[in-house]
Amino acid sequence: MAIKSEYMTIQEAAKRWGITERRVQVLCASGRIKGAMKFSRVWAIPSDIKKPSDARIKSGKYIKTNKADGENHNA
Repeated sequence: MAIKSEYMTIQEAAKRWGITERRVQVLCASGRIKGAMKFSRVWAIPSDIKKPSDARIKSGKYIKTNKADGENHNA
């Protein structure tokens, strides 16, 4: 009888989601994958979790705001 694991490794997540292992590590470290836990140097990712959306800026334009006055200076 096979035991179904509740967690998957970085390598398994990368293969399942079609992204690099390094990207999965970054997602885990930044808290983008709910329930991911780090044990020593190994990440444990819940096996039923879906791939998080890509929130990186792709347009090449970074919007810089001045926190003091809240205005956008890149018009």
